[in-house]
Amino acid sequence: MADRIRVVISGINGRMGKSSAQLLSSDAEIELVGAIGRPKASYIGKDVGEMTTGTPTGILVSNVIEELPAGAKPDVLLDLSLGEAAFDTAKRALERGVRPVIGASGLGAEHIEVLTKLAHSKRLGALVVPNFSVGAVLMMEFARQAGAFFENVEIVEMHHPKKVDAPSGTAMHTVSKLASHKKQFNKSDVQEKELLPHARGAKAESGIRVHSLRLPGLISHQEVIFGAPGELFTVRHDSFNTDCFSKGIKMAILAVMKLDQLMVGLDKVISLNGTETGARIGGRSS
Repeated sequence: MADRIRVVISGINGRMGKSSAQLLSSDAEIELVGAIGRPKASYIGKDVGEMTTGTPTGILVSNVIEELPAGAKPDVLLDLSLGEAAFDTAKRALERGVRPVIGASGLGAEHIEVLTKLAHSKRLGALVVPNFSVGAVLMMEFARQAGAFFENVEIVEMHHPKKVDAPSGTAMHTVSKLASHKKQFNKSDVQEKELLPHARGAKAESGIRVHSLRLPGLISHQEVIFGAPGELFTVRHDSFNTDCFSKGIKMAILAVMKLDQLMVGLDKVISLNGTETGARIGGRSS
C-alpha cells in the first residue's frame, strides 16, 4: 500500500475543522498528522481527538505551522480558518514545501495573486476552494451556463450569523463565473433610488447584484435567480450540515498532490481524481 497523504488542519476549533478531523482520522488514503488553532487560544496544546471524537489521538493543537512536531512532516495543509490568517498560514506552508488547500472565508484577490506566484515559483500545487460541496459546484456551473441566455440575474446567499465575511466565497466565485460571459447584466431603464443604503444589494462590475442574509437557523444556502420577460429561472443549493463537504475535501486533498500550480474552485480539479465529471464542470485551469 502506498504511503498515505499527510495532512495538517488549520482552523481546527471551527465546525468544519472538527468535522474534517473526524473524516481524515479514519481515512485509508489520508493521515491526519497535525492541527493548528488560533494562536494562544485556550485549546492550544489539547489533543485533537478529545476535541472531536472524545478519543485521544496523540495529536496536539499547535499555535502556528512552525510549531508542529518535527515528526509531522505534512504534505498538505487543509486551511479552514479565516481570510487573513489563512493567507498567512498558506504562505508559510508553501515556503516550507507544503501544499495548501484553502477552504477559508474572506480570501481576497490580492491574497490569491501572491499565493499563485509563490506556488509557481515553488512548483507546488495549491487550491482555493470556495465550497467543498459537489452540489454547490454544480449549482455554480449551471448558473454559469444559464448566464449565456439571460441578461438579468441576482444572487441571494444565506448563512448563519457567525459567518464573518459577506458576500460569501461561494457567491463571489459565482459572480466570477457569470462574469466570464464578458457582458453587462441588469441594465436598468430607470434611475434607482435606495431609501436605505445598499437596499438593492452589492453590485459587481458586471452588474450582478448580491444579497447576503445572516439569520439563526441557516447553515449555508444560495440562490441564483435569473429573470426574463414572462419567466424566472432559479438555481439553488442548500447545505444542512457539514457532511456534504466530506467528499469535496478528500477530492481536493488528493488532487492538490498532482498539481504544480494554484487553482481556484473544486470544479477545476474534479477531473484529476479519475472521473470524467471534471470535463463537464468547467474543465481544467488554463
